[in-house]
Amino acid sequence: MDPRHRSRIVTDGVTRAPARAMLRAVGFADEDFTRPQIGVAAAANDLTPCNIALDRLAGATADGVRKAGGVAMRFSTIAISDGIAMGHRGMRASLPSRDLIADSVECVMEAEQLDAMVTIAGCDKSLPGMLMAAARLNVPTAFLYGGSSLPGSWQGRPVTIQDVFEAVGAQASGLLSTDDLDDLERAACPGAGSCAGMYTANTIAAEAEALGIALPGSASAPAIDPTRPGIAHDTGAAAVAALRAGIRPRDILTREAFENAITVVMALGGSTNAALHLPAIAHEAGVRLTLDDFDRISRHTPHIADLRPGGRHVMADLHQVGGVPAVLAALLDAGLLHGDCLTVTGATLAENLAELAAPKPDGTVLRTPDDPLRPDGGLAILRGALAPSGAVVKMAGLTVDRFHGTARVFDNEDAAMSYVAGGRLTAGEVIVIRYEGPRGGPGMPEMLAVTAAVRGTGLGDQVALVTDGRFSGATTGLCVGHVAPEAAAGGPLALVADGDPIMIDIPARTIDLDVNPAELERRRHRWHPPPAPTGNGFLAKYSRLVGCASQGALVGATPR
Repeated sequence: MDPRHRSRIVTDGVTRAPARAMLRAVGFADEDFTRPQIGVAAAANDLTPCNIALDRLAGATADGVRKAGGVAMRFSTIAISDGIAMGHRGMRASLPSRDLIADSVECVMEAEQLDAMVTIAGCDKSLPGMLMAAARLNVPTAFLYGGSSLPGSWQGRPVTIQDVFEAVGAQASGLLSTDDLDDLERAACPGAGSCAGMYTANTIAAEAEALGIALPGSASAPAIDPTRPGIAHDTGAAAVAALRAGIRPRDILTREAFENAITVVMALGGSTNAALHLPAIAHEAGVRLTLDDFDRISRHTPHIADLRPGGRHVMADLHQVGGVPAVLAALLDAGLLHGDCLTVTGATLAENLAELAAPKPDGTVLRTPDDPLRPDGGLAILRGALAPSGAVVKMAGLTVDRFHGTARVFDNEDAAMSYVAGGRLTAGEVIVIRYEGPRGGPGMPEMLAVTAAVRGTGLGDQVALVTDGRFSGATTGLCVGHVAPEAAAGGPLALVADGDPIMIDIPARTIDLDVNPAELERRRHRWHPPPAPTGNGFLAKYSRLVGCASQGALVGATPR
């Protein structure tokens, strides 16, 4: 591949003198016009601890690009904080931001015709957004994660943001004092980095390493780890090397690579959001990935990492015992990965792991595949009368595999939160929250505020929650999300009434509504879809263009 396969049309020839004049103004010297231009896209901002260190990493990445013979062209994109947006209307902007991020990176790369790219991300939607952009553009790309935060310490135990959300429910139920909640709030987030457990950001970071588009060993080091700038430097150099070798994202992001990523999610007990983001990234790479792929892989992948929210440890603990390479090596040795997948290093996944010589599982944070926490993976896909197109449940940490209860129905998250916070929740109920899907929300908001409040009441194992919205990676308990088709599209969830029997059977992979079909048909005749958002704002546009959650909530795209 010509290292300047795109930038030549911007800088070469007499007619490009105006462009060269502009570039000289940003620091180009004569020799820089002979070098490939590498976009360094960072979702850096001061809004959230996930992103505050990304500017520093972008600088180290740019240094790696320069030393490898390229010219680093830094630019930024948006990123929002799910933790801050949680529990109010701001959360509706979260999932749509993924697609805005992908579009914005594509926009800059296409306008400037940069030759290759490094994408740097730190929070839940910026990671998949950057990976979607890489797959869509298909210019040589290396991905860099900003790193997780360390856990805080409160009353002698490690804590994360998950504990704060759950403490809100405990305080509302009289199980925790206001003073203790205040102390916990001040301790839970000690500094820079993404939320500490195996929540969504760390799940997607592990996926990127399993996919092979991030450098081996780059996912697990905390944001404040002194090795982070070196990893950033090497990632910049790797992008230049991939450009010179002609390695493009779609050479890396194959069906087998996506199967590897799903396998790692299952082994880690990762976030349910993986079932939204991996299909969306795959679509951009021209690979068709379905919920059936997740369930097929889950059935034969053991859950081997004892990580929060369902377990005891955090990403920094996994780093101490070998990080994602230790997970990949254990799975490869068990015959559960495609070791011959190409990676951004130019070597295969198996070759990278052999060079790293990752340690064996320590038996505490990371178990062996023949001695797992559970024999199947951390996520399951349910289907049935309530979710004909599928729904997602996290099995990691669950103590209840089957649940029969009666529906308590809410048409939005706020109403459900008021019910739980008001102390009216009783054992045996299935909280149904509808009209919160991609179209109906709009934006498919996360429900961590509600699920954590339920957990805080002490009824976490005695109730279930079902929604066409989605969950945070920090959600625990019997929570079924992504119910499809969503209620706003006329899915069965729209027809559920208070008192209806709902049966959830995870081993059988079913979720059913025990209501006479004739009665459901009567309800359907009386049902009217909710009014669609009006205006030209991005959420109104999103509602008009977004597809089904079971296909990755793709925007304006026909699923392959």
